[in-house]
Amino acid sequence: MSDCCSNPPPEKGPDRQALRRSLLKLTPPPPAAAVPSCCAPKAPAGDSCCGGGKKGRPDFLLWGSLGAFLAGVAVHFLVPSAPVWLHVFGHACYELMSRAWWGLLIGIAAVAVIGRFPRELVAAVLGRGGSVSGLFRAVGAGVLLDLCNHGILLVGMSLYKRGASLGQTLAFLIASPWNSLSLTLILAALIGWGWMFLFILLSMIVALVTGWIADRLVHAGKIPPNPNAVDLPHDYRIGPAVRDVLRSLKPGAANYLRLAREGLSGSQMILRWIFFGFVLTGLIRAFVPDASFQQYFGPTIAGLFLTLLATTVLEVCSEGSSPIAADLLTRAHAPGNAFVFLMAGAATDYTEIMALRETTRSWKATLALPLISTPQVLLVGWLIHRFAG
Repeated sequence: MSDCCSNPPPEKGPDRQALRRSLLKLTPPPPAAAVPSCCAPKAPAGDSCCGGGKKGRPDFLLWGSLGAFLAGVAVHFLVPSAPVWLHVFGHACYELMSRAWWGLLIGIAAVAVIGRFPRELVAAVLGRGGSVSGLFRAVGAGVLLDLCNHGILLVGMSLYKRGASLGQTLAFLIASPWNSLSLTLILAALIGWGWMFLFILLSMIVALVTGWIADRLVHAGKIPPNPNAVDLPHDYRIGPAVRDVLRSLKPGAANYLRLAREGLSGSQMILRWIFFGFVLTGLIRAFVPDASFQQYFGPTIAGLFLTLLATTVLEVCSEGSSPIAADLLTRAHAPGNAFVFLMAGAATDYTEIMALRETTRSWKATLALPLISTPQVLLVGWLIHRFAG
């Protein structure tokens, strides 16, 4: 079967070729034929992992979640005689808004500033793969990069393709899900600074241990190495790149306005999941009694495994999981479950597992993520119940 985009076969015969050459000398070349529709170039797909589809289409998740959230706040103020479940939902929305608004504003500003950092600078900061210092750099980059876990997934896969070791990639992914600056501030507002700092420290330890074990398995030949591994170019200088970023933040009304637009635009995929998580938390409070919540997701071994199962099944972005994790700590009095809920998504989420499989082309490298990190997360959750609960 012929392809409509294939070139026609060349004409044969010396007479026809001679006639064609003579005509080309006398007449200008004819206009190029229109390309058939089947050969038209495809429009580039959007690169947002959590995006709202085609350009121009409304972001139903963002506006639907925001509308439901604002409706709940309105019910809290304007409808005191609402049904009990609706009153509880409205009060939950108001409480979440009053505790997290400042973190949202500062987080939007942080997204704008971090968005000025070029990708090359982030890749250079990771350092040499397979080294302990490289793991620390990967964890630090994961903590500082302000993206949802689906956005982090794209960055992590790009880093692997650029030569980051498997250990660096896993450490980056595990350290990133909720440790971005905006989520750290929101989580501090929801559960307090003490628990927030403890969770950050423990998550960084899990990320470092997972990355170190993965790199050792690669070194021992149990897991295939990254075929994209290359040495960092010696002529790349971090200092000039940092100075360029600082110059891009120069004071000025026009620059601040651009930063505000960039912050709001860059935060859209984060805000949609934050408001979705707020709405989901309000619904849980409205329909799940405190007694049942504490019974099924309480500080027990069964509660830890139920939390792990819920995290695996629920495809909720990290921004949406933060308020739910806060509820596990404050209502179920299960801080270990809250830690598991925040961390296990990076270890067992099927989206990340399949993305790793597509990128590494190795099931051994892919399954290293859940097999190494999940036991650590459960152990840390149990230790939190045992000693800090």
